[in-house]
Amino acid sequence: MAVPENPKIYHIVHVDKLSSIIADGCLWSDAVMVQRGPAGTVIGMNNIKTRRLNELRLSSHPAVFVGQCVPFYFCPRSVMLYLIHRRNPELAYQGGQGPIVHLVADLKAAVDWAQANQRRWAFTLSNAGSYYFEDRSSLDQLDQIKWASVQTNHWAGSPTKEEKQAEFLLEMQFPWGLVEEIAVINQGVGQQVGQALAGAAHRPNTYIRPQWYY
Repeated sequence: MAVPENPKIYHIVHVDKLSSIIADGCLWSDAVMVQRGPAGTVIGMNNIKTRRLNELRLSSHPAVFVGQCVPFYFCPRSVMLYLIHRRNPELAYQGGQGPIVHLVADLKAAVDWAQANQRRWAFTLSNAGSYYFEDRSSLDQLDQIKWASVQTNHWAGSPTKEEKQAEFLLEMQFPWGLVEEIAVINQGVGQQVGQALAGAAHRPNTYIRPQWYY
């Protein structure tokens, strides 16, 4: 499958974190959040977060740990969201997928911002929480992502499951102003998003997209 003309990137977050993201003007990496302390519900597997913070580095930027970057997927309805939906016992968070929202941004706009602000970035060909991922730092190499695996909803088994988890990583922070839209599972969560956005200078459109959920 060819590289999409304008690839989008997707970050999932609990709806109760939106207010702090808006107040800070950005999403922070886990490395920053460890220093600041969490604001809102943290999702994800603690053991993998620790590994990304302390063990896993980018080959394209050897001084940078994965956990020093804000992560995005290249698709909605990610494998991670499925684990949240299934309340995987390795997750500290057991609240299910309902309160989880998708923040959507444009890949090329994110890279342009990174280059203008001297922030390192990369993308991976698989799950950046594994010990064997590969990363790249040139948009000319986007064709190395397995886009058919990224976009499929039938990802059980390897290598498709790993390939679907390709990530975009931006060092330290991701500007709130680059978020183009917010997708939610239903109107109730959409109303919570609306409350968080009230008074914000940047207010991305919110869409109800149940097809992005399990």
